[in-house]
Amino acid sequence: MARKQPPPWVHAAVLLWLLGLGGAIEIPMDLSQPPTITKQSVKDHIVDPRDNILIECEAKGNPAPSFHWTRNSRFFNIAKDPRVSMRRRSGTLVIDFRSGGRPEEYEGEYQCFARNKFGTAISNRIRLQVSKSPLWPKENLDPVVVQEGAPLTLQCNPPPGLPSPVIFWMSSSMEPITQDKRVSQGYNGDLYFSNVLLQDMQTDYSCNARFHFTHTIQQKNPFTLKVLTNHPYNDSSLRNHPDMYSARGVAERTPSFMHPQGTSSSQMVLRGTDLLLECIASGVPTPDIAWYKKGGDLPSHKARFENFNKALRITNVSEEDSGEYFCLASNKMGSIRHTISVRVKAAPYWLDEPQNLILAPGEDGRLVCRANGNPKPTVQWMVNGEPLQSAPLNPNREVAGDTIIFRDTQISSRAVYQCNTSNEHGYLLANAFVSVLDVPPRMLSPRNQLIRVILYNRTRLDCPFFGSPIPTLRWFKNGQGSNLDGGNYHVYENGSLEIKMIRKEDQGIYTCVATNILGKAENQVRLEVKDPTRIFRMPEDQSAQRGTTVRLECRVKHDPSLKLTVHWLKDDEPLYVGNRMKKEDDSLTIFGVAERDQGSYTCVASTELDQDLAKAYLTVLGRPDRPRDLELTDLAERSVRLTWIPGDPNNSPITDFVVQFEEDQFQPGVWHDHSKFPGSVNSAVLQLSPYVNYQFRVIAVNEVGSSHPSLPSERYRTSGAPPESNPTDVKGEGTRKNNMEITWTPMNATSAFGPNLRYIVKWRRRETRDTWNNVTVWGSRFVVGQTPVYVPYEIRVQAENDFGKGPEPDTVIGYSGEDLPSAPRRFRVRQPNLDIINLEWDHPEHPNGILTGYTLRYQAFNGTKVGKQIAESFSPNQTKFSVQRLDPVSRYRFTLSARTQVGNGEAVTEESPAPPNEAYTNNQADIATQGWFIGLMCAIALLVLMLLIVCFIKRSRGGKYPVREKKDVPLGPEDPKEDEGSFDYSDEDHKPLQGSQTSLDGTIKQPESDDSLVDYGEGGEGQFNEDGSFIGQYTVKKDKEETEGNESSEATSPVNAIYSLA
Repeated sequence: MARKQPPPWVHAAVLLWLLGLGGAIEIPMDLSQPPTITKQSVKDHIVDPRDNILIECEAKGNPAPSFHWTRNSRFFNIAKDPRVSMRRRSGTLVIDFRSGGRPEEYEGEYQCFARNKFGTAISNRIRLQVSKSPLWPKENLDPVVVQEGAPLTLQCNPPPGLPSPVIFWMSSSMEPITQDKRVSQGYNGDLYFSNVLLQDMQTDYSCNARFHFTHTIQQKNPFTLKVLTNHPYNDSSLRNHPDMYSARGVAERTPSFMHPQGTSSSQMVLRGTDLLLECIASGVPTPDIAWYKKGGDLPSHKARFENFNKALRITNVSEEDSGEYFCLASNKMGSIRHTISVRVKAAPYWLDEPQNLILAPGEDGRLVCRANGNPKPTVQWMVNGEPLQSAPLNPNREVAGDTIIFRDTQISSRAVYQCNTSNEHGYLLANAFVSVLDVPPRMLSPRNQLIRVILYNRTRLDCPFFGSPIPTLRWFKNGQGSNLDGGNYHVYENGSLEIKMIRKEDQGIYTCVATNILGKAENQVRLEVKDPTRIFRMPEDQSAQRGTTVRLECRVKHDPSLKLTVHWLKDDEPLYVGNRMKKEDDSLTIFGVAERDQGSYTCVASTELDQDLAKAYLTVLGRPDRPRDLELTDLAERSVRLTWIPGDPNNSPITDFVVQFEEDQFQPGVWHDHSKFPGSVNSAVLQLSPYVNYQFRVIAVNEVGSSHPSLPSERYRTSGAPPESNPTDVKGEGTRKNNMEITWTPMNATSAFGPNLRYIVKWRRRETRDTWNNVTVWGSRFVVGQTPVYVPYEIRVQAENDFGKGPEPDTVIGYSGEDLPSAPRRFRVRQPNLDIINLEWDHPEHPNGILTGYTLRYQAFNGTKVGKQIAESFSPNQTKFSVQRLDPVSRYRFTLSARTQVGNGEAVTEESPAPPNEAYTNNQADIATQGWFIGLMCAIALLVLMLLIVCFIKRSRGGKYPVREKKDVPLGPEDPKEDEGSFDYSDEDHKPLQGSQTSLDGTIKQPESDDSLVDYGEGGEGQFNEDGSFIGQYTVKKDKEETEGNESSEATSPVNAIYSLA
């Protein structure tokens, strides 16, 4: 969190004089005055040949000046050239080529003259040049033959353009040439090789020149290299070898300078420009360059190294930067030094530039023209564009070197004077007029201004005025007679009043009064004092991970009479508040923080008078950047050293580096983790396996996440060896009942150790201990056929490559295929009570594999009724199970089978026993609904009817028994009813007979008696219902009806027929 100081307050309606408190006095434009040049083209004016030429020259004066030009110091007659014109009310030249013409014809030195009746002002001498982008000369370049390890310079020699072109090197296929400390481009455009390697032949080299105005690129014919070497194979594994040069048969050499040559040189630089020193050295290995200054240190605040330390740049050179500099080139073979003597020269620069001089008649004055340079510049005075020596004599004027003194000036002394100071490196030209005026004081700013200022600030009240002689100015407050000067007030020469620290009591009306011998003028300013704008709760520095939410506070206190505006800057630029941000009056919220949100955030609280700023820095914690510049060194048979440069941790320290490798034989393109190292390590020795063509990459890890992988390293192949291990996870399992499939996890590239990796597979029956069977397999499985069902085998799998066999393998027990198991043995169903049924069984006699469990299915049944089937699954070790009965009368049927991975085997079925004392009741409901039972009941009913008829007949013949009349009385609610084939009845008192028995369905049935039989026998119509129960009723009929009924029954009754047979 930091508070920034706001820029100086901008007061409303106040005219700020940019010339400063002691600046030149300007004459109001309504008064007569000599010309003044206000705009002109640069001294070296380079133009695009495709455009019209524009040479600027503008001036002011009263009366308005007229213009003319010289070209190469001779009058340039514009009227005679139809292509040339001058802009209206201006001296700017326009040369038009739309109708033809060559711009080169107008090159030269131009100077503009602005003249009115009071004098002549002149411009700088403007050198007009047309931009040039010449073509590269045609040339045939022979291949460059060079010995490996030797230095090489490919010269560019671009065509001389104007301005000079930008040089860069590419291949003919427009691929940039990779530069490093061994191969780099010098500032003269040449390409330098400190030592040439065989790999430099892989491309060609073409120098390109880009021209500024035409935006064209011209390409030189490419160079091709032919490198002579003692090691013709460009083995990538040697590229990063610690002794790469000796490994390739290249002799090591001490450094020597390619540019500049020799041990010393000198260089001149102009003051205010950049000093550029360069040292390019050859040598094997490639030398390192270091820079020093004799007798002192390099100016750290303006010195920087460029081009892989081969160049030193010092900006804005001054005289103290002169001296001796030296560069030191060194490698392990030695070192060499080159000394550069630097001399700083200077084109003229101003010490006192002449200013316009305004005098009243009879006043004295002077013009001063002082400049410095190296060598010391000369001063030449001119008046109205002519040398002073050839101007008419003026007794009131005296020239004293760099000063002109005027005494008792008169109106005739009005003129424009030019001071030209020059040396061999350049020139300066300044115009200053002498104006003689007799003018009373006048105020130049609006009257009665309102100025609002901020409490405790330093404030200046300006009162621009003019008069000749120059008036004196005094300030007063609230009409008081005392002049304001001293203490908290200070009056400057130009009349401005400074209040050093504004207080509340400084509010009021201020009056400025300008006076000279011709009169006086005054103006008033009303000053209001406002409270300052202050941020009292500032945003704080924060760190946030990507995707989180951040809130920056900014609470402000301000003067209530001023309008407050709050806005935000990011990295000192206006912040665009997108849809991920929310700006409120007192805060800024950023949702879903991203890496691009990192930076400084400035809250700017401003009114029309002042502003306050507070800055906070948001640090976004991101994943680290990828490591770079991987290098393999210390190459050995089973190890290598890997070195890398860590990437930017992005504000979260790197905790780990993960090294991965890829090989191109078994799994090309697939990366595997090799090892992991702490975040403080950037070099590690990696243990390697034989016969692997390694390629490495590195991933950096911090608390936020992992970086992108680095670019891969060069490849390195290790030599081969017999395998040191065998495949793992060896198994023997049957896929069918008559086979065994032997499988294993194949060995990867780091355990193969050699070409043609294969496996020797051996197996034999475990019980019989037969001789080993063996076969060689290139895959990861082998199937043994025609095996017995589920028998154990001894298995061995041994790795082998072209270098030999691996160690003796371990023996693994496998099994042939499984089959369905036999039925469980001794399946027992026991019922200890009416609530539970217990099941027990033994394992199958022939499991035919590994038992995976048991499956039990059971269901309740009651006669023909069957319940829902229920299935249970048991573990292979469970041999007991209990079933909770749902009702006390149902029985259960159980089916049990064992299973292997092949499936369920043969099943065994058992039923639970019938519950004791309840079998009859349990079956009654079912029997009553069976057809055979209904038929039986019908037959019994018919037999009973026949017996009743016989009894009736016997009674009729053998005497009569008193018979009670039976009335048709409906059954009451307590009377027994028909239910499931039975019928209950009672005497008139509705009491059950003694000795009654319980029927099958639980109802009470009366015992037979003579009276009841007689009653039934006398009944009218005896019937059996559909379920076989007897329905009997009789009624007391009229005599007639009885008579008729008896007669008819004797004639036709089948009972009579039966009786007759008796």
